[in-house]
Amino acid sequence: MISAAQAQFLRFAIVGTVVAALYVLMYLAFLAMGLNQPLANLAAFLVAVTVQYFGQTWWTFRKPLGRPDQIVRFACTIGLGFLVSAGVTGVLGPALNWPDSVSAAVVAVVLPVQNYLIFRIWVFAEASE
Repeated sequence: MISAAQAQFLRFAIVGTVVAALYVLMYLAFLAMGLNQPLANLAAFLVAVTVQYFGQTWWTFRKPLGRPDQIVRFACTIGLGFLVSAGVTGVLGPALNWPDSVSAAVVAVVLPVQNYLIFRIWVFAEASE
């Protein structure tokens, strides 16, 4: 039998995996429809983040949808993730002469851990918790 925390983490991982696959599929679909790379990336990112919000809020953390304070905290977490990703791939990786694949792998490991902790401690925590 798994604990409630383990079940929550498993749901988080499932949503994250689905969202990552959705992003890749949407990005490629938008490119195939003729959108340029920046627009295809933005559109796929927005779709993925929206699905992520609904999945993580409703299924992973079992919280009500649409709370403005929660949405702002979620958006801040996503923004922080973008900054970390940009820092690793654009600053740290090049400074350490990492191949792009290593930088991407570091981001792929760091961001889910970072997001889970911030979601659990701040985004979806209740004031009384």
